[in-house]
Amino acid sequence: MKLAILSREPKLYSTTRLVEAAVQRGHEAVVIDHLQCNLVLEKGAPSIIYQGQPLIGFDAIIPRIGASVTFYGTAVVRQFEMMKVRTAIESQAIVRSRDKLRSMQILSRAGVGMPKTAFTNSSEEVPEMIRQVGGAPVIIKLLEGTQGLGVVLAETEKAAQSVIEAFHNLKARIIVQEFIAESKGADLRAFVVNGEVVGAMKRQGKEGEFRSNLHRGGTGKLVKLTRAEKAAALLATKALGLGIAGVDMLQSARGPLVLEVNSSPGLEGIEKATGLDIAGKIIEYTAEIARTRKPKATKTGKPAPKAKAMPDTQAD
Repeated sequence: MKLAILSREPKLYSTTRLVEAAVQRGHEAVVIDHLQCNLVLEKGAPSIIYQGQPLIGFDAIIPRIGASVTFYGTAVVRQFEMMKVRTAIESQAIVRSRDKLRSMQILSRAGVGMPKTAFTNSSEEVPEMIRQVGGAPVIIKLLEGTQGLGVVLAETEKAAQSVIEAFHNLKARIIVQEFIAESKGADLRAFVVNGEVVGAMKRQGKEGEFRSNLHRGGTGKLVKLTRAEKAAALLATKALGLGIAGVDMLQSARGPLVLEVNSSPGLEGIEKATGLDIAGKIIEYTAEIARTRKPKATKTGKPAPKAKAMPDTQAD
């Protein structure tokens, strides 16, 4: 099969591993910088022009869309979808996961455990927000933050109020979450592919750091998830409609609490911590959905009738 990997950096670990895994399984893999794609729209004939040539002949794509280019990146994924090219991660699912507030609302409705979270548009409501999540210390997060950036631990109510007011003055949107002390600066990353947890690691923040992100100096090691932790990761992924995801969770006294669901999770940390071929799992899943693009033939040689569409209960 001919697969396109949408990535701005062909030399990144995740990108090179996906190419390697595809070639090992007999597929052709082409890395495409989605920011260099030009989208052409016309009646019944959407197309994508890349380096002066139309992109044609692809069976499926694997989006690796960075948070800073979500708008354009998802537009490119959507264009491939319009061209009837299957995608390992749907454009709308990427959009859901990137909006932290929207994704938390979806997870809350689905019954996923999470830290108490509050959001307001008014600085006058800050003391009430802090009380609603259990009081100081609290975690303050920028809705557009990623890789641990834009996350602040405020140890007192006064400090929290100062930070929140400063963000509001900058017109930045933030959420406030309860601080889970028993997690002790560690979290779990469960890697989900096609409704299955294919690998998991425990990430520990460096000493004096409450954030466990590997980009912030944290370390990762192989961990076996409990049944409850697996269930939480799968429920969160399903609620957001993601075929591939990295689910970040905290271990708490009341069970696993989902922090975030990442639609473009990095492969380096999870593969090195677990020794597993996660890239291979992604390629196998992508090839599988590409094969199901066309309806199977019946014994008469005619295409099988389409299944009746189910009502869309996944509100956006």
